[in-house]
Amino acid sequence: MASTVTSGAAKRPGYGRLLRTPGVWAFLLPGFAARQPFAMLTIGIVLLVEHTTGSYGSAGAVAAVTGVSMALAAPWSGRLADRFGQRAVLVPGVLAHTASVSLLTTLALAGAPLWALLAAAVPSGASVPQIGPMVRARWAARLEGSPLTSTAAAFESVTDEFTFVVGPVLATALCTGVHPAAGLVAEASLTLVGGLLFAARKRTQPAHGPHRGAAGRPRASVLSVPGVRVLGAAFLGIGSVFGGMQVSLTAFTEQIGEPGANGLLYGLFAAGNMLAGVAVGAIAWKCGPRRRLMAGYAALTATASLLWAAQTVPLLGALGLVTGVCIAPALIGGYTLVESLVPASARTEALTWLTGAVALGQAAAVTAAGRLADAYGPAAGFLVPLGGTALALVTLVAFRSRLAPPAPGSRTTGRGMGHRVPAAVD
Repeated sequence: MASTVTSGAAKRPGYGRLLRTPGVWAFLLPGFAARQPFAMLTIGIVLLVEHTTGSYGSAGAVAAVTGVSMALAAPWSGRLADRFGQRAVLVPGVLAHTASVSLLTTLALAGAPLWALLAAAVPSGASVPQIGPMVRARWAARLEGSPLTSTAAAFESVTDEFTFVVGPVLATALCTGVHPAAGLVAEASLTLVGGLLFAARKRTQPAHGPHRGAAGRPRASVLSVPGVRVLGAAFLGIGSVFGGMQVSLTAFTEQIGEPGANGLLYGLFAAGNMLAGVAVGAIAWKCGPRRRLMAGYAALTATASLLWAAQTVPLLGALGLVTGVCIAPALIGGYTLVESLVPASARTEALTWLTGAVALGQAAAVTAAGRLADAYGPAAGFLVPLGGTALALVTLVAFRSRLAPPAPGSRTTGRGMGHRVPAAVD
């Protein structure tokens, strides 16, 4: 996540100094393993269910239910972690997720009816551990008041992008090269091992307790902040790109008889996202995150408008790479803004709302793209990222004033949601 613009932006501490912070590797390494499920789960479900049912529509529906369940449960997970501590939420969640994905895999291989797969998808999605927001919250607690805080935000966004390089490629390789269920087996295993190791790092978890706002009143949900609602709507568009690309690339490579190329194509898309994330975090920007957010969505919409016309692997790979590059400024700009709109005590919940919005957009996209691919071919599926990003861009333009931080001392509602005011955000 890129830093906010200040007069000293050019002197911002770098990644090397950040990673030498004592104690951070204790949660970074297990956190990296445990956050893979978010990137592996959808594509693993699509590949397995399509293999057992022969329908991208059915595969997309199961993946969509998983995504919707995650989107609805994620903010509650973040809120509970803020109140009771991350370990108290993670341990039962990790065990439940491993069991749920194992059940879903078994049912798919046994040829169970669609309704049974949809039922098993609900707990599989609802129990996905929210490792990314939890790691961000640990960074914030560790570096409170330090100039390294914004560098840590950028590093986390790069890690997210790298996850979307490794996860889908690994899941695709396992499903196509080992066994159709191997991707989900690996996803469940990483969740179990990485999640329990991350939860065991109790010394680095942030402080927790009852939520309080101004004057000691119980704090309202972060959705009472208008800017958070706008960002949540915008992040649905990012989810539509991830979901639409996963299904449409899979359908495209199946159509041309090269299913193994799916991992390469999605890897190029995710690699563009990661490399752009590194650049966004390293550049001393002269414009604020709100402008970068708007510019990123405009570029993303323009690039997505070309995907449906690509008919060859090299052309689709090149367009996928550019599309990935355009995601990073939008994603990082949004995460930067949300931290300026809510207080530190609500950080985990706010971040999980954005993560949940991505999952919800991804869920809707895999359903829509799957049905379009079944009915009209892979090219039609690529219209989903275009539609999602265009709607998100319109939303941002219409409500851009709500992304500005409030004046010092102001509150969003009368129920106690206070705010921190950062440096320039425009």
